[in-house]
Amino acid sequence: MSSSISYWIKDAALFLFLPLIQGFIRAPELELLSTALYPMAIERILKDDANEEKGERARMASFVGAIAITDLVKTTLGPKGMDKILQSTGRGQEVTVTNDGATILKSLHIDNPAAKVLIDISKVQDDEVGDGTTSVVVLAGELLREAEKLVAAKIHPMTIISGYRMAAECACNALLQRVVDNKDNAVKFKMDLMKIAMTTLSSKILSQDKVYFAQLAVDAVMRLKGSTNLEAIQIIKKPGGSLSDSFLDEGFILDKKIGLGQPKRIENAKILVANTAMDTDKVKIYGARVRVDSMSKVAEIEEAEKEKMREKVQKIIAHGINCFVNRQLIYNFPEELFADAGILAIEHADFDGIERLALVTGGEIASTFDNPESVKLGHCKLIEEIMIGEDKLIHFSGVEIGQACTIVLRGASHHVLDEAERSLHDALCVLSQTVNDTRVVLGAGWPEMVMTKAVDELARQTPGKKSHAIEAFSRALIAIPTIIADNAGLDSADLVAQLRAEHHKKECNAGIDVITGSVGDMAELAISESFKVKQAVLLSATEAAEMILRVDEIITCAPRKREDRM
Repeated sequence: MSSSISYWIKDAALFLFLPLIQGFIRAPELELLSTALYPMAIERILKDDANEEKGERARMASFVGAIAITDLVKTTLGPKGMDKILQSTGRGQEVTVTNDGATILKSLHIDNPAAKVLIDISKVQDDEVGDGTTSVVVLAGELLREAEKLVAAKIHPMTIISGYRMAAECACNALLQRVVDNKDNAVKFKMDLMKIAMTTLSSKILSQDKVYFAQLAVDAVMRLKGSTNLEAIQIIKKPGGSLSDSFLDEGFILDKKIGLGQPKRIENAKILVANTAMDTDKVKIYGARVRVDSMSKVAEIEEAEKEKMREKVQKIIAHGINCFVNRQLIYNFPEELFADAGILAIEHADFDGIERLALVTGGEIASTFDNPESVKLGHCKLIEEIMIGEDKLIHFSGVEIGQACTIVLRGASHHVLDEAERSLHDALCVLSQTVNDTRVVLGAGWPEMVMTKAVDELARQTPGKKSHAIEAFSRALIAIPTIIADNAGLDSADLVAQLRAEHHKKECNAGIDVITGSVGDMAELAISESFKVKQAVLLSATEAAEMILRVDEIITCAPRKREDRM
């Protein structure tokens, strides 16, 4: 209280006596005096624990945070990129081994606001197109690294942003002129999809069996017939065997066992998918207490509960079904009633399981059973029990949605299977997007060199300070093939110089062949990427760099204090 009174007295004294002081003190000395006294008044705008960084300090904090995130993930880029081990601090201390940029960045707890912007663009890239999550962060970080040098050379951030926009547009147009589109030729288009899948899987754990898994992914996506709804493709992980034992199964597999006394095989199944309570051994009122004066009354209550459950089961059977799948438990008594009626009852199918099962069989999840005509049943030709490794599972074949399929992954451990699932999911996402946007470009540093050549030409034709920003954009693009070469242990300076020289020839297909450690023809090596992925990387990275460049002040809010209730 006393400190706030003293601040008030100082402020009051300042504003009362300043007109008097102005008459006796010269202007420069008065300016010095006012700059010494005014911060006392200004600092009171923000709360005590809040702080702000302005101008150069704010910009430097943004640059440092973004560049630190880039340096963290850039070693995972390319076919020879390294993995990271992520260990949680929770009770189980779970360990994740991955080189997927989005997975690494999602797991980090970051305090720097600029770094959070890069993490967000990586998540969006993962959600939108599935691949390029590391590339987008690396490119944004390199753009900011170059911008930092330009700001130090007294070039205004808005001039840099303007130059970056011109360069991004030029780079995108240059890439558009070199795209290949085989949508009218089904055989060539399928080959394009195979090349894209193999290129995507080259930098993942599945790289040793990339041809096999690329074929799995292409077959699964072609079944979708142009849909981008990957819900119809289920991935089941079963430890044991090797990755090459994985397979694609047409239909739907539910990771559950068929109960005792239940039919093991049902043809022309009518399926009711439900989320309802099927237990009889407790009164469903919280805190309820029943007082009885004899054991016969307890038996009456139990009999009443059983009768209630029997009525519910009869209502379900009245739907004319021969398979009942419930998200919750099914206790012994209702299970016995279903078995007597010749109905296969599957309990405790997890929510993801019943959602997908309802989708692929064409049914809807029901919770009440009074109106059978309003409930939509699912259908499939055959339900049977199958064995995968040591486990029994339930297989639904001939489902309503013909494009539904299941990929069963086998592997040495849960860590391997988790990373294999992430890798395969990336490939499936890229392929499903490519089926819609069929344009394809070559990979392995080829797109960056094509864009760099066009952007360099634009820089030579642009007058003024913008040309420096355009040249910086070109240097940031070249950083991607440089990092790919560095991660493979190659001489990046020599390789990039060779690439630059090759790309000055007409219709050049040169890129970095990390297997032989030299410059190779990407068309011959069958290394291709989706144009949509490259376009998303370029535009997202430019917009993120532009957003961070605009920052001139960082205000950190005061933490909310706990109220003292005593």
